Amino acid sequence: MDELPIGRRVAYWRGRRKMSQQVFADRLGKSKSWVDKVERGVRRLDKFSIVYEIADVLAVDVQLLLGKEPERRPETQNCIDQVEVEEIRAALERYDQMSAFFQVVPHSPPLPEMHKAVSHAWLTYQHAKYGPLARVLPKLLRDAQAADSAYATTEHAHDAAHLLGQVYQIASSALRKVGEHELSWLAADRSIAVSQRAGDQLLAGLASYRVGSALLALGRVRPSLEVNVNIANRLAPSGELDPDRLSVYGMLLLNGAMAAARIGDSATVRDLLAGADQAANAMGGDQNHYWTSFGPTNVELHRCATAVELGDGRTAVDTHERIDPDGFAALLPERRAHHYLDIARGYTQIGDVDKASEMLLEGDRLAPSEIRCRPLAHEVLSDVLRRTRGAPPAPVAELAEQMGVGV
Repeated sequence: MDELPIGRRVAYWRGRRKMSQQVFADRLGKSKSWVDKVERGVRRLDKFSIVYEIADVLAVDVQLLLGKEPERRPETQNCIDQVEVEEIRAALERYDQMSAFFQVVPHSPPLPEMHKAVSHAWLTYQHAKYGPLARVLPKLLRDAQAADSAYATTEHAHDAAHLLGQVYQIASSALRKVGEHELSWLAADRSIAVSQRAGDQLLAGLASYRVGSALLALGRVRPSLEVNVNIANRLAPSGELDPDRLSVYGMLLLNGAMAAARIGDSATVRDLLAGADQAANAMGGDQNHYWTSFGPTNVELHRCATAVELGDGRTAVDTHERIDPDGFAALLPERRAHHYLDIARGYTQIGDVDKASEMLLEGDRLAPSEIRCRPLAHEVLSDVLRRTRGAPPAPVAELAEQMGVGV
């Protein structure tokens, strides 16, 4: 892309946004002929004002049109920017597995190296370092796809497929955090197919969890509820209790509870939380099997989150105040900061904007990316500012300024 002339870059992004030349021209207040000449390089774009207008219409950073690396503000350097989203999209659009049917894959990284890279990516995600994660994800996706292709006919086929299924899930979770829900769904759906090839029911179950999360984010609430509950029922533990199975099963129930809360089905929320609570108690404590952070504390966090979704801020706050502090402190940063965001919403529901502000600031101190990079956090902070009488406290005002949030 950097080597293309600006007209070709305009055409590329217009195509990405699925705009015809006529629609694009209308939004710019130009003729279709003008757009065509720009894209073919017949007409030069020699005014920055026009370049900025084009970037605005295409919803891209102007630096992308100029062929330069976008500047990162220090306060948002841990976020996933548009360049990285497009690089991840490009990696997801590769079909190396199909190519392997027709020719030998020339390169694939050793599986021990892939294991280390995937484990590091999981930890990076669970520590809410979304920017650094996004910068390694495109290569990790390409490497995992290449390994899956290269080892497809060997004794290591299941291992390679398992790694690719995990990478798809990491990508799905990270993309959902920053509002790229369609891409998140695509990555999760890819993981389902790969996990089946890996022969791992639990990995496939977690892939279903990611699909359910993406569907919920897209507003497809009932399909989200159905996929979580259906797969949870198939993974319901029987006989000897396996911590891995309990973790995946429990997370599916918790995700189903979130979907049920979104449609106001409090009875189903109660039943699913009870099932998850039973599974967590059988675990004997908070764990991180299959990268789930599942256990009694995570169930309580979801009890708060479902109450917020049901509009019952008081129950959410009361539950929050009863959470075991040691169990909460032991959770990884992404989980804790996510909870602070949820409970900030709960405090706004009961009109306590001071405590809501405090929760946002706590989340920002713990894991800035979880607060500064998520569209939901921007909405919550905007709501807090709107409800605050007079000038907000200095730390809140500073956070709002850094996030670019106004009343």
